[in-house]
Amino acid sequence: MSSIIPETQSIKEAVIHINSIDSSKFSRLLSRILQKLHLKGERSFSEEEEEKLQSALSLEKHTLHLLVETLSFILEQAVYHNIKPASLRQQLENICVEADRAEVFAHVWASAAPDVLDKIRLGIFAPKKRLQDVFVEFSHQDLLDFYNQMEMIQTQLDSLS
Repeated sequence: MSSIIPETQSIKEAVIHINSIDSSKFSRLLSRILQKLHLKGERSFSEEEEEKLQSALSLEKHTLHLLVETLSFILEQAVYHNIKPASLRQQLENICVEADRAEVFAHVWASAAPDVLDKIRLGIFAPKKRLQDVFVEFSHQDLLDFYNQMEMIQTQLDSLS
């Protein structure tokens, strides 16, 4: 399989920070991002949570944003390609993510992927927002013709039962 994760400069920079994070903290960070991945337009962390994360991970604000955006991007690619955990682990190792972090990534992905994929599929096929109202103009004669067609359809439906 070709690489789903391009080796851009920002991804290379994020990988350095991924490799520096404690595995247990990394697991919780990934899990949280995955929980919110299907909610387009919503941030993974509130402003207050970001401040706590900054101090917990000893990162500056822009570095934390880079890290969260990169992890979100990788997870979105995994969703889009419906990638298997072992393949994801291999792809991460190919971009120099340390083996233990790649394993954590694959484990979190394996446990959360079915739920995330279901939520995303539901979001695609069942939008929560109401569609635009439709306005139609009829002349008097068109309206009468439309009414007569509806009456005929109703009569036919009634005769079926």
